[in-house]
Amino acid sequence: MNIIYPIIVEGKYDKIKLDSIVSANVITTDGFGIFNNKEKLALIRRLALNSKIILLTDSDGGGHLIRSHIKTAIPSESLINLYIPRIEGKEKRKSAPSKEGTLGVEGIDKERLLNLLAPFSSDATPTKRTQITKADFYAWGLSGKDNSSQLRALLLKHLDLPSDMSPNAALQAINMLYTKEDIEKAISEL
Repeated sequence: MNIIYPIIVEGKYDKIKLDSIVSANVITTDGFGIFNNKEKLALIRRLALNSKIILLTDSDGGGHLIRSHIKTAIPSESLINLYIPRIEGKEKRKSAPSKEGTLGVEGIDKERLLNLLAPFSSDATPTKRTQITKADFYAWGLSGKDNSSQLRALLLKHLDLPSDMSPNAALQAINMLYTKEDIEKAISEL
């Protein structure tokens, strides 16, 4: 699968995983190295001037910090936030699970990664779909109500997305992956 946008990942094993399943420009942040590497951040900013960028970090605390740092460095309209599901487990190459006990990009199965990246393939046929809005989130009880964060966390878990996403991040991810009908069905199943 040819991906039309550069993909930013945390480390070399994430890059190796993506390089084995897609054809794309994959750039690593060198983990937390991005916080001190001005040249790497300048490269990412430069890429964002010419193209959208796919940001694919782990769904753990470290991944969230790296994602936040990059999000403050480039314009939001240049950024495509993709989120891997929060799945408990251990990467094959490691002797012990991560601190949070979840798989990172390198540990997620090929099919899930391909499904995440498929909309950005040069082979993808653009599809028109009704965008889910903040008003929809409110109407469904996913934001603005007393138990919204709990309901949103349940829905995100049901959809195999990180359950601790902010309402805006959840809205963006859901719009990329699901139709309005998919979400209405998922909510009714909950």
